Parts: sequence; C-alpha cells; structure tokens
Amino acid sequence: MKTTEEIELSVVIPCLNEADTLGVCISKAWAAIRSSGIAAEIIVADNGSDDGSVDIAISQGARVVPIPLRGYGHALMGGIAVARGRFVIMGDADDSYDFSEVSRFVGKLREGFDLVQGCRLADGGGRVLPGAMPFLHRWLGNPVLTWLARLMFRVPIHDIYCGMRGFTKECYGRLHLHCAGMEFATEMIIKATLYGEKITEIPITLHPDGRRSHPPHLKTFRDGWRTLRIFLLFSPRWLYLIPGILLGLFGFTGYALAMPGIKIGHVAFDAHTLIFSSLALLLGHLSVLFAVFTRIFAAREGIAPANQFVEKWFVGASLERGLILGFISLGMGVVLLFKALWAWHTVDFGNLDYAHTMRIVVPGFALVALGYQTVLGSFFISILNMNRKD
Repeated sequence: MKTTEEIELSVVIPCLNEADTLGVCISKAWAAIRSSGIAAEIIVADNGSDDGSVDIAISQGARVVPIPLRGYGHALMGGIAVARGRFVIMGDADDSYDFSEVSRFVGKLREGFDLVQGCRLADGGGRVLPGAMPFLHRWLGNPVLTWLARLMFRVPIHDIYCGMRGFTKECYGRLHLHCAGMEFATEMIIKATLYGEKITEIPITLHPDGRRSHPPHLKTFRDGWRTLRIFLLFSPRWLYLIPGILLGLFGFTGYALAMPGIKIGHVAFDAHTLIFSSLALLLGHLSVLFAVFTRIFAAREGIAPANQFVEKWFVGASLERGLILGFISLGMGVVLLFKALWAWHTVDFGNLDYAHTMRIVVPGFALVALGYQTVLGSFFISILNMNRKD
C-alpha cells in the first residue's frame, strides 16, 4: 500500500448496481495506470448496490467507499472527499467512457491545468459511436445546453455533460460544490469558469452503454430541466437583471409616450399606457433588486465569486444612501397623490377628468411603490452585508 504522499492520482467511479460493467472499467483503469507508471488508487463510491458490484470492486483491487445518501453528486462528493491523490479523474461505471485514456488526462493536469474536460461531441473533436448516445441527447439536448452554457457563462468547452474529466484536489476544494444529482457535473464546469480556473478539454470517444440488467440512470427531461435550473440559479444576470432592464426600458418608453399624450397614427398613448408602463417599472425594479440580492448572497456563501460592479455600487453603498433615494421617491409620489386628492376636493369630490387626473395618480402610485421597494431593498442589502459569526 502506497503512502498518501506517493499517490498522484485517484480515479473515482460512482456506482449503483453496475455489476455488468464495473469490472471492465476498473480493469481498463488499472491497465492504463500501470502502463503509464502512475502512482494511483481507484475508488468506487458505492451508492447502495445490491447486485454484487461491491465484491467485484474489491476483487479488482479498488477501494470501496459506501455513500449512504443517494444521488450521482452525493456519490462523487463522497468518493472525492476520501481521495488521496493530487489529481482526481471521475468517470461513469457503464463502460461508455474508456478508462484506458486516463494518462491523457493526467498529462494535461501535469501541464498545470486545473480541470481537464473530456469532449464527446464533434465540435470539440470528440466521437460518438453508433448507439452510444440517444438521438435527442446528441443533436438537441447536449448541443443546446452547451451553447447556453457558453453564452451565459462563457465556458471554454464544447460538451458540458461529459462525465469523464480530471481536476486537481485544490481546484475541487475551491469550488464548494453542492448539487446532489446529475447536475453536479454541470455545477463543476460553471463554477470552475466563474472562479477563473485553468480549463482545457480533450476529445474522447463515447462507447455504447455496456449494461444489460437495467436502463441508464439518466432521465432525459428531468435532468435536462435540472441543468437549465442550475444555469438560471447561477446566473442572476439572465434570471433577474436582463429581464429587469428590459421591463424598465419598456416602462420608461411607455411613460415617454403617454405623459405628453403622443399619438402615432390612430394609436393613442394615454392613461392605460401609464398603467401598463408602471407595472413594467415595478416588476423591472424588483427584478434588478433580486439580481443584486442574489449576487451578494452568492459571494458571501462562496457559491460564486464577487462581482466588482455589485461590490462597488451596492455592497460599498451605505444603508443611508439607499434610504435617501427611497424616501425621495416616496416623497415625490406622495406629493403627486396629494395633488390628485386636492383636485378631487376642488370639484367637491365629484367626477374628475380622468384622462388628466390619471397622469398624476398613476405616476404617484408608481413612485410610492418604487420608493417603498428601495427602502426595503436597502435594509435587506444591509442585512446581507452584515458580518456573520460562525
């Protein structure tokens, strides 16, 4: 048994009833390790197998780590936690990934990369053998979700779903991964990109699933939605900020047209436009506030790195500045509403010219609501910025 200092690589394989193919995967990994002279260990993170997978792993010289909490992410986190190598390579136990290629991943890690991602898709030079990937996954799911990841997070890879990858233990420790299911792998790529880790990818070949006793654990639509959910949760910009800005622009445009009563052709922009525009402004303002809340919380909890703009303009801003802005908006709104009330008083609380009055009431209502949101939002940002005591 090698000491901890002598082990360079830990190969971690999550397992749940993989007796059909686990032995083949371990054999390929050992053959590659020995031929390359790598000091390594193989860890099987078992998620409760009852088909003899544990006995197969032990007989093949792997170290079995029982993981009581079910889930792909739980299994990998448990296996990586006990890994003694400086480098870790993870891969599925279904024989779709060729573990005889582990030396290629180790080579890139030795060059100084923090994360080395395998790529099965042609865009990254990979290859998918006939029958190895469902049609929808290959031509729709994987390409579209990878495109979204490249757009939203600028990830420098072409196959975010590939489950065979290598990384350093130091890099893994910096990422603070949390996802318990299949989205664990996606979370790793996103956070590695956000934290500025040194990432590269190498083309690999995907082989047909070798299992016969049970179908794949992957569920197309469930896991696709979980991936999209991760994208949104890790990108306040796309979930909150961009929709908020668009709503705000819509609202301001509506006000610019409706306040002077502009007509374009037979289309008249009047009080009804102000109502819709006010709704857009309120929703947009709230959405932007949520973007700020999420960014601050994510940075404080280590979920994502701090954003310089948010740190400068919101974290650095005092509670009092936010309160001043909020109360100014509240005050202006109250003045407009009082003006409308006085106009009603002048006609002895009778009928009003609503085309004129609504141009006072609606902006007043909007300013009061915006000011109130700003005051509450300022207090909440201040709470998020409070120093936490362990």
